[in-house]
Amino acid sequence: MAAETELKKKIVKGLFWKILENGGAQGIQFVTAILLARLLSPAEYGLVGIVMIFITIANVIVQNGFSTALIQKKNSDETDFSSVFYFSLAIAAAMYGLLYAAAPAVGRFYDNAALTPILRALGLVLFPGSVISVQTAYVSRKMEFGGLFAATMTAVTVSGVVSIAMAYRGFGAWAMVGQQIVYYLALMAALFLTVSWKPRLLFSIRRIRALLAFGWKLLTAALIDTLFSNLYGLIMGKIYNEELLGAYNRGDQFPRLIVNNLGAAIQAVLLPAFSSKQENMAQVRDMVRQAIRISSFLVLPLLYGLLAVADTMVLVLLGEKWLVCVPYLRILCVAYSFWPVHITNLQAINALGRSDVFLKLEVIKKTVSLLGLAVGVHFGPVVMVSIKAGIDFCCVFINAWPNRRLLGYGIRSQWGDLLPSMLLSVAMCAAVWWIGLALPCGALVRLVLQVLAGIAVYVGGAALFRMAGFRYLTGVIREWMNRRRTAGAGKE
Repeated sequence: MAAETELKKKIVKGLFWKILENGGAQGIQFVTAILLARLLSPAEYGLVGIVMIFITIANVIVQNGFSTALIQKKNSDETDFSSVFYFSLAIAAAMYGLLYAAAPAVGRFYDNAALTPILRALGLVLFPGSVISVQTAYVSRKMEFGGLFAATMTAVTVSGVVSIAMAYRGFGAWAMVGQQIVYYLALMAALFLTVSWKPRLLFSIRRIRALLAFGWKLLTAALIDTLFSNLYGLIMGKIYNEELLGAYNRGDQFPRLIVNNLGAAIQAVLLPAFSSKQENMAQVRDMVRQAIRISSFLVLPLLYGLLAVADTMVLVLLGEKWLVCVPYLRILCVAYSFWPVHITNLQAINALGRSDVFLKLEVIKKTVSLLGLAVGVHFGPVVMVSIKAGIDFCCVFINAWPNRRLLGYGIRSQWGDLLPSMLLSVAMCAAVWWIGLALPCGALVRLVLQVLAGIAVYVGGAALFRMAGFRYLTGVIREWMNRRRTAGAGKE
């Protein structure tokens, strides 16, 4: 019982630091993105967006698979971590060589020679990225999220200042290149100072093979997912133009920021927690259920609130030239609203060591998605992205299907836990949208009033109906305040 209580405390503490890290980092990146959007054009954003697709795919090969395997393995030691460190650097060198050689061909394919030097410069992030993947795996394993918070905040602040200064001085798209390179280098350096793990002169090819036995399936699944996720950008950049791609990426940024903040925080903390209890299915099932309730309660109102205020927010923060991104922003808010269920189900499958099931799910989902993309591309970008949102909804059922057998927690039970937050979020969205149409005031005042109304409707409704997520979070807050009060009384 004491061990279970200690695990719950670690999960709450880990979530606190991870949400604080993601929230602080995303907040700084959000401000940086707003300032850059006012200094750069949609076409410049689209230019770097094309290059980032190739960097993201290469990063998956360098980083994915091993990091999850290190967390999932019951007794990962110094030899495991150091072996992965050196092996990942070798993979990064191979991938950079490939990108460097392919850069001119990419420039010719998109009929833009400026892509060649940008791709070669951005490819350098693969080296610090390979190191960071091992460092963050150690952080997740040991739940040392305080050090990761400090390192991430340092990196986003330094890289943000550098990119804004470069954009102000007229470097154009290169300001975003500088942001990425400085971020990766600063994060790697800060993690060496704040995290207790350091690489040692240890290497075992036998350990690498053992980790690969689990990790290659996750790597393949992540590669399939990344290739397909970026296929929309590749198509928009080729068939349409850089400006449209920039608008799509900007519309994607805001809902992704919400999901990456809360969703990734939950993902990073729950995988080691699930893994530690992988032999007790009842406990894993209870944790999965609680994770879906809490993440849905937090993520859904933010996404549906963003959907309601999208046009006003873009006008206030980015300016009129970016209103072209509003349709994509609203569609993607709906698409991302299913991510809490996606993430939690997939993390449970990973924690149970079923990477084979994980890979099969990715193949099924991407086959369905590819068919949807083939249809959507004939009807224009807005229809194409709308079909993507519909397919994401279908993927909720695909991801949940194995856990009916593995955990006894199927899609019907999951929707029972998800639906209260979904219904209240949709009702709040409708109220906020109506307020936006009814108010004759200026954009800034209208945005503030819409946000305040959304908070009042959602929090009031959650309290009125005593929703499970609301009761759990208020209970955690009360417990934290009581501990603080008791600690203060003890000092006196």
